[in-house]
Amino acid sequence: MLNLGDDIIDGLPNITGCESEIQEAIASGAKDLIYVQKDIKPFAGIRAGFANVLHMHQPLVPAGGSDIKTAKVISNLRYMLDNPTIGDYHDAPTFLHCYERMGDFIPDLVAEGHDPRITLEYSGSLLFGLRQMGEDRILEKLKKLTCDPKFQKNVEWVGMPWAHVVAPSTPVQDFKYHVQAFQQHFASIFGVDALKRIRGFSPSEMALPNDPDVAYGYIKTLKECGYQWVLIQEHTIELISTGGPLENKYIPHLLVARSSRGDSVSITAIIKTQGSDSKLIGQMQPYYEAQSLSHKPNTLAGKDIPPLVTQVADGENGGVMMNEFPSKFLAVMRESSHTPVPPMNVSEYLEHLSLLGITEDDYPTVQPIMQNRIWSAMKPGDGPERLRAVIEEQRAAGNGFNMEGGSWTNEISWVKGYENLLGPMEKLSVELHEKVGQIESKGGKIDTKEARWRNALFHLLVTQTSCYRYWGQGMWTDFGLEVIRRGREIIEKEF
Repeated sequence: MLNLGDDIIDGLPNITGCESEIQEAIASGAKDLIYVQKDIKPFAGIRAGFANVLHMHQPLVPAGGSDIKTAKVISNLRYMLDNPTIGDYHDAPTFLHCYERMGDFIPDLVAEGHDPRITLEYSGSLLFGLRQMGEDRILEKLKKLTCDPKFQKNVEWVGMPWAHVVAPSTPVQDFKYHVQAFQQHFASIFGVDALKRIRGFSPSEMALPNDPDVAYGYIKTLKECGYQWVLIQEHTIELISTGGPLENKYIPHLLVARSSRGDSVSITAIIKTQGSDSKLIGQMQPYYEAQSLSHKPNTLAGKDIPPLVTQVADGENGGVMMNEFPSKFLAVMRESSHTPVPPMNVSEYLEHLSLLGITEDDYPTVQPIMQNRIWSAMKPGDGPERLRAVIEEQRAAGNGFNMEGGSWTNEISWVKGYENLLGPMEKLSVELHEKVGQIESKGGKIDTKEARWRNALFHLLVTQTSCYRYWGQGMWTDFGLEVIRRGREIIEKEF
C-alpha cells in the first residue's frame, strides 16, 4: 500500500513527489464498480435523480503579519477570523461550521434509516489552510465520511485544481501540476483508496477552455490523471452535429477536444444547468426540478433511463447556504430517500448506465463553444499557424467570438484588466520551467520530492488562484504579486 506520509511536510502541503505511483494506483481500480452492485437491477423504480455538489474553497494569502513582504502565507479564512471588523469577515466562524456540517448531517440521516447523497469538492488550499489552522476536528469528520464504509455510497468526492485556478487563463504547462497536486494532497489526508474512488472533476468557476489546443491539453490532462467525467456548464459547449445548444441537458454527453495538429481526446461530460447561484442548492432546487421531469420519457441508446439534474454551488457563501440550506437539505433527504426521485451521485448514475450496457459511444457529442466557427474554416491537422490565423479572422468578423473560454458566467473575463498580474504570473512559470530545462540539459534531473521543488511549486500554484483576479484590483492583486515575488526569489536562490 502506497504511504504518502503526513499531509504537511516542513510547513508545506504534501503536493508532489509521488505522481507516477498515484496514477498507477488510480489506474488499478479504474474499471471497478464502487457505488452499485452488479446484481442490482439498474434504475429499478427510479424516474429521475438529482445530484448536489458543494464547492468549498479558501485561497492562501501573505497576510500572517503586519508587513506583506514578510507575512506568513496563511488561509484567507484565518485572515478573516483575525479581522472580524473588515467587510463580511464576521462570517468566518459560520464558514468553518459549513466546512464540517456534512460530517454531522450524513451520519444522522443514515442513523434515521434514510439514504442521503452529497458530493464534496474542497480545494487543496482550503484543506491545507484547515490543517495549518489546527482545525483537525473538521478534517477528521470529513475523513469519517470518506473512509468509513458505512458512508461511502452516500458521499462522493470530485477532484479540482489544487489552488482553484481558471483553466483557460492558467499557463498550459502548469495546469497538470494543479491536478496532480490535489490528488497527492487528498490522498495524504484521506488515503489512496479514497482517492481511487474519485472519478469526476469539477473545474474552478466551471471554466472550460475553448481554444482548440488549450482544450485538448486540458482534457488530455484529466484523462491522464485518471478522471472519467467532468462537470460542464451548459452554455460553455455546443453540439458537434449542429454547432447549436444541447437538446437534452439531463443525460451524459461526450466532450470531444480536437487539436490543430489533428489529435483528439474525449471525456464524459455531466451538464450543470443555469448560472452560479447558491440558492439553487441552498433551496434544494435540483430535487424539485427532478420531480418535474420524472414523468417525461427519457431515452439513451434506445433504453429508458431517468434524467439526472446536477447542480454545483458554493457550500458556504451567502445567507441562503449559511442559514437556510441545513434544514432544507435534511428535509429533502428525508422526503426523497427510497422514492422514485432519489438523490443520486454522478458516478453512481454512470455505473447504473454501464450495467444497462450504455457506453460513452452512445452519448451525444459536444465540443467547447465557438469551435464550430473554427472547424468550419479549417480542419484538425492543419496546424497551429493555421489555427492562429483562423482565430484572428473570426475575431475580426466579430459576432461575440472569443477564445477566453467559457465559465459559469460569460459576463466575467479572467484576462481583461488583469495584465498587471497575469504577466508576472506567466513570467514566474516561464522562469521555473527554464530553470528545470537548464538542469536537464546538463544531464541533471529535478527530484519532485526535493524540498526546493515543493517550495517553488507551492508558490507557483498559489499565485494562480482565481481569487487574486475575481476579487478585483487592490489588496488581492497585491497578494498575488507578493507571492510571485517570493516565487521568483526561491527560483533564483535554489535553482
